[in-house]
Formats: sequence, structure tokens, C-alpha cells
Amino acid sequence: MKVVSFSCKIYDRQQLCKTLPADWQSEYVEPVLDKHTVVYAQEADVITAFVNDQLDASILETLASYGVKMVALRCAGFNNVDLEAAQKLGVAVTRVPAYSPYAVAEHTIGLMLALNRKLYKAYNRVREGNFALTGMLGFDFHGKTVGIIGAGKIGRLVGERMKAFGCEVLVYDPYLCEVCDELGLKQVELDVIYQKSDVISLHCPLTDETNHLINNESIAKMKKGVMVINTGRGALIEPESLVENLKSGQIGYLGMDVYEKEGALFFEDHSCEIIQDDIFERLLTFPNVLVTGHQAYFTQEALEHIAETTRDNIQALMDGKELVNVVRG
Repeated sequence: MKVVSFSCKIYDRQQLCKTLPADWQSEYVEPVLDKHTVVYAQEADVITAFVNDQLDASILETLASYGVKMVALRCAGFNNVDLEAAQKLGVAVTRVPAYSPYAVAEHTIGLMLALNRKLYKAYNRVREGNFALTGMLGFDFHGKTVGIIGAGKIGRLVGERMKAFGCEVLVYDPYLCEVCDELGLKQVELDVIYQKSDVISLHCPLTDETNHLINNESIAKMKKGVMVINTGRGALIEPESLVENLKSGQIGYLGMDVYEKEGALFFEDHSCEIIQDDIFERLLTFPNVLVTGHQAYFTQEALEHIAETTRDNIQALMDGKELVNVVRG
């Protein structure tokens, strides 16, 4: 069994080395999977891939020609995979559906707190000997309304934690969420989320329906000064809609761990380069914007679970068993 893992940073390699069986021929490739790097998959039975690896029809055709039988995603999202092409080519696609919802939920709360109480500004001020409180005014979360878009496990965990702060929590999901009632989370229509929420947090999958869910039209329905948090998928927010709404104050706080065009930026050191994404660079100039580089998932527990589930998905293929975490077109 030859397994080639793409987008494999040192921390990924360390965890996979500990988890994958020693009798597998495991190879690790640091660059993302694309037309230039796909050659590393020659003679592989399985490849593993991450969120920014390119798995369009042409890449999948090349993989299939090499004899690759499975793409084992080391993540929950699969919007970077042409599932129809994979199915036609007979290449199975599996994923890690829930590596650590606690990690993402906790990072989401961290972004909310850091934005509200200006923790990132306080850190720099105090290091410079500036203890003035001007410009540091926050607000109590207690009594505020938090809107959660997406009633999956992460969304529900965020809702539970904001309830503990004393917030009213509203949840939108196209499907009935019976668990939400048990947790005291009120399920409402999407427009109610927009109109009533002081904080809106995105935790839904990226589909045709949710692509650019947050745009000029939906932002116009929100409370002036709303806090918007995205630890879900980058393309849930239309980047072009953000700058003007931040300038006008319609968006009062913006926290993002994901970005629509993050593939050219995240997981790499660009500190000695001129970043070419003008919208992204403009967003970083706002004092009420906090961006982290797709690190919400990044805990020891999550890395362990990703590696273990990836191993189990591959082992199931080897043993001819049903693929529990398979993704179909």
C-alpha cells in the first residue's frame, strides 16, 4: 500500500507518521496538490489531501491514470473535489467529518472576545508602555442576541457557549434541529437572524445555496454595527461586499479564520512578499478586523483525530469494507 500525502506540513507529517501503519509505504509532499505536483502520486494506491489541494476533473483523471483508488481528505469540507468526475473514474473520496468541533467552536468564541475587548490591540499597547484605555471600549455579551447559521455540531457548541454568556441564541438551518430545542437554541428563518442578531457566526457547509451567503443584500438587512464571524468556509462571504460595509460601519466587527481566496495565502509564510490580493490587504487595514490563517481546527486533539480517521478510511478500502466516511456526487 503506497500512500502519498499532499499539503503535508511538519506537524501533519509527525502525526501521520505516528498513526499510519509502519508496513504502508507512506510519502509526504509539502506543496499543495496541483497540475505541477500531481506527479508525486505516481504508483500510489491512495493519496491524502487537505482543504486547498486541487482535485478538479483533470487532476482526478491524472490520479486515476496512476492507479490511485482513493482520495482520503484530511478535512471535513469537500468543495475542492469534482465528485462527479471522481465517481465516473471510480476514485473513492472519503473525508474526516468531525475532527474536533470543540476546537473550531472555541476558536470562534476566541475571535468574538478578542474583537469585542480589543485584546490584540491591548497586547501591542502594553508592550509599548501605553496603558491608555481610549479606543478600547467593548460591550457585555450578556443580553445580546447571537445568530448561528448552521445547526451542525460546531454551530450548536458555539450556541451553547454563548448561552452561558447570557445571550439569546437564534439558529438557522434548512432542516429541523430537534436538539436545538433541548439546548435552548431557538430555530428561526434566515432573515430573522439578519434582522435581530448583534453577532452572526457562520457554521454551514459551502453549497450552491450558501455560496456568498453574506453579501451586500444580506448585510443591508443586519443591525448597524453587527459582528460577523466566519470559521466555516471562506466563500460563505463575498469579499467584495466587506470593505464598503466596514467603512460605513454597517459591519462593526469582522472575524475570519477562512477566506474565499485563501489558497494562495494560508499555510505559507508570505512575510517577505507583496501580497497581491488587494481586498485582503485592504481588510487588514481596519482596526475592527481580525483574521487568523485557518487555524481554528489546529489543536493536538484535532490532528490526532484527523490522522486516525484518515488511517481508518484507507484501511476500510484495503479490507474491502464499506466506506463509512465516503463522499458521493
